[in-house]
Formats: sequence, structure tokens, C-alpha cells
Amino acid sequence: MNDAVPIRDAATIILVRDAATAPAILMGQRGRGAIFMPNKFVFPGGAVDQGDALIHPALDLNATCAERLQAHSDGATPRTLAIAAIRELWEETGLVLGQTGTWIDPPADWTGFAASGHVPDASSLHYFFRAVTPPGRPRRFDARFFLASADRLASDPDRMADATEELSHLAWVPLADVRALDLAFITKLVLAELENHLPRVDAPERVPFIKNDALDSQVIWI
Repeated sequence: MNDAVPIRDAATIILVRDAATAPAILMGQRGRGAIFMPNKFVFPGGAVDQGDALIHPALDLNATCAERLQAHSDGATPRTLAIAAIRELWEETGLVLGQTGTWIDPPADWTGFAASGHVPDASSLHYFFRAVTPPGRPRRFDARFFLASADRLASDPDRMADATEELSHLAWVPLADVRALDLAFITKLVLAELENHLPRVDAPERVPFIKNDALDSQVIWI
């Protein structure tokens, strides 16, 4: 991919509540001054931090998802991507995907999470979608989207008091109402896959990978 903007590994969580009865998706709005996707409503997520590779979860990703994450990739490891997704969920919403556990000298990014009395639980995540930001954008990410059920949260899904201010208007949005929000094109594509997958909240049969390189955009199925 020949583009002056470096491509960073990123991880995102599509968190679904009441999947079998009245599905709702956790969404938040990026700020007007954000360099990447200003004003857009997005799933919680962000770039992988260097320290994410040092964190060991209480339970690991399932083997199928780990194997798929390694396909067409020479960047962050499957475990690191899962850890990044759980960290970003915590930072942006204050919600905990974890198992009860204690830490010894947690990294700075994880002190709040550790204080909740939990260790990350990667087994709650299912690899669902992947997309690279097209060339010409101010920032580019190789984003892996993980699907998870709100039933796996170790914290109250309605308590987001510990969230940072990176996302505003955090809310569980009914699936029927999500498309009325200001969404990026890629978010609409992910939602289309989700609509076809629900009420299941597990790994799909195949994972779409939208590979935007310098020449064109193509979809690879993993």
C-alpha cells in the first residue's frame, strides 16, 4: 500500500445488548475537532498501544478467531488486538470485559481497569470484520472489529461514569434506529453484516476484509 500516511493497527468492539429480543448497539459520537471521523457515531475502539502486547488476559481468544486474525497480517498479534479492543472499550465507556482477578503493578493505561478488580477476558470477543482506511485520509488504520455480547460484561452496562470524554452521547442505540445517526460508510457496512448475523453473537462463518490499497478496494473473505 503506497501512501504517505502510515497504517496503524486498531481494534474496535461491536457490543450488542439483548441480541435475541430487542438488539441495541453501544455507540458514541466523536468530537467535532477530531482529525479522524469528526462528528461521526462509532463503535468504541482505537489504535493499538505498545503496552497492549504486554497484557495477558484471564482467558484467551478462541482458536478460530486467533487463526483468522493472523491471515493477511504481519502486524499486531491476535492477543494484542483483543487486548487493545478491551482497553479502548474501558477508556471510552468505562465498561469492563473481564474476569475477577488482581494485578501486580499494572501499566498506566490499565490502572483504572485493574482497580475494578478484573483482568481482561479475550474469550468474550469474536473476530467479525476488518477494514483498512482508504488512501488520502489524514490517518489510516487497519481496523479489526470484534463482536461481543453485553451479557459478557463484568460491569453494569448502564454505568459509564468512568468513561473518558473521547466519545460523547454514549448510548445503547436500538438496531432499528442506528442508521438514522451520522455514520461513516464503513460503519454502515459493518452494520449490514451485523443485521444478517443477529441474533447470533458469535464468530461468523467468514470474516470480510476490505483491503483498501493504493490502486483499488477489494474484499477478501477470511
